[in-house]
Amino acid sequence: MRVLERIHRVAVIGIKPEAVGGPAFYVPERMQQAGFTIVPVPVYYPDVHEILGVPVHRSLATITSPVDMVQLFRRPNDVALHVEEIIAHRPAVVWLQLGIRNDEAAEQFARAGIDVIQDRCVTVELDRIRP
Repeated sequence: MRVLERIHRVAVIGIKPEAVGGPAFYVPERMQQAGFTIVPVPVYYPDVHEILGVPVHRSLATITSPVDMVQLFRRPNDVALHVEEIIAHRPAVVWLQLGIRNDEAAEQFARAGIDVIQDRCVTVELDRIRP
């Protein structure tokens, strides 16, 4: 997928620590291994200060350098909670992981000039372009 060829720095909202595991940990881990810079933005886990060896941010507002993509690991109904801050941060792409779809939020992102991918797994796409 061409989107992944043009991004380098990814803020991951809803990332989970390794001890919790699951796709919200191993997908960003795979991306980091593939050379992407991951900026962790966990929603829970207030005692966690680092994920994947990188300091966590509690919101996009505290990330001072631009990100190319915001990846969401949130329930579809929770995506709306992040629309404003994502649009304010102006990433080129918003990626809603496999099983996550919110057409209203996607429309808002698109109107703001942000490319949107919904209900797709980054690792599946990575495996196609970087086996």
